[in-house]
Amino acid sequence: MNERHELLTIIKSAWPLFFGIVLLLVGNGLQGTLLSVRATMEGFDMTTTGIVLSMYYAGYLLGSVLAPKMLTRVGHIRVFAALASLASSTVLLHYIFVDPWTWGATRAFTGFAYAGLYVVIESWLNGIATNRTRGKILSLYMFLVYLGLTLGQLLINVADPKGAELFIIISILVSLALLPISLSRRAAPELPAATRGLKLRELYAISPMGVIGASCAGLLSASLFAIGPAYASTLGMSLSQVSVFMAVMVCGGMILQYPVGMLSDKVDRRLVIAGCCGAAGIMAVLCHLTAGAEASIAFYVCAFLFWGCSTPLYALAASHTNDHLRSDQIIPASGSLILTNGIGAILGPVTLSALMTVAGNEKFFIIFAVTYAVITTYVIYRCFRRAAVPPEDKGAFINLSDTNTPVSAQLVEGSDTK
Repeated sequence: MNERHELLTIIKSAWPLFFGIVLLLVGNGLQGTLLSVRATMEGFDMTTTGIVLSMYYAGYLLGSVLAPKMLTRVGHIRVFAALASLASSTVLLHYIFVDPWTWGATRAFTGFAYAGLYVVIESWLNGIATNRTRGKILSLYMFLVYLGLTLGQLLINVADPKGAELFIIISILVSLALLPISLSRRAAPELPAATRGLKLRELYAISPMGVIGASCAGLLSASLFAIGPAYASTLGMSLSQVSVFMAVMVCGGMILQYPVGMLSDKVDRRLVIAGCCGAAGIMAVLCHLTAGAEASIAFYVCAFLFWGCSTPLYALAASHTNDHLRSDQIIPASGSLILTNGIGAILGPVTLSALMTVAGNEKFFIIFAVTYAVITTYVIYRCFRRAAVPPEDKGAFINLSDTNTPVSAQLVEGSDTK
């Protein structure tokens, strides 16, 4: 069986899983934007909004740690069913109880549920992939992640955010994602044996740039998706403009991540990271200058390039880290990278919203620009502290996002990355 036929056979047999991925990401993308916009409508100040929405990442981090243990006890399908039910239920509580404390708690439960769902999906993908198809399966998975997130941003236009309809739609999407997987006749794969993660100080000693890059990626990504819709709303943008603004940025990340990754396979990844962060900082300034209630084409183009340059940061940091690891360290290191990424994600929305409260909501992109300037300076400093990895010793670029769980490392390690 040739590789193409083998890949098509896997996709055909795993269509319930891929269908479920899209529905989950549509629901998750819609929910994040909806809550950010709705928080503004309900009069939550920016700091409160940041704290409430950051709780998703606290729950996500906990779910990434506990979900593999749950899988070993009761299996993939039962865990998926339980967590899908939890995610479907908690979204409705946001409409019933409009209160920062309740929203914070439900966001934490939502993050926990989605982390577990992603662990199930990623471990299942690893189980059905072969050594020849793992890289392509991972690429398809990432495409579906971005596709779902993009569609989720646009779906907010179908109903009034003040009503219950959008919350109900999200609940239905998550519930529907459960059906094809529950009815699948394909046996769930065995979960790979747990491995001890590298301690953060151990990983930092191996790759300081990887740890800092992963944490900054989490901080920036969480800040954008938690506060971005609220910021756009405070500018006076219409709901459709807010949705296009967020969708355009997700598309930028989807389209530019792979070519940036290909470039990093040929030159020092740190130079690519510095270039991306520097370009993202410049685009952030241009977004600030072109932003307004009457969102222009120039603003959308700048937003596309801004997040297109930003999105590869986590994948570049993970790939750079793997260049300095032995093959048996990749999986343990992935857990530590997820941990530092998660810590950054928890702190990001809180920090950004607090800074916006002090500096003004209109300084949203300026804060991003300053942050990218600091990161760029640090990366350039690291280039002088350590020699570049020779091209022949580098692994292939890892097409990951910071929504992935440590189980993704099973796909990465199975791909020809070394």
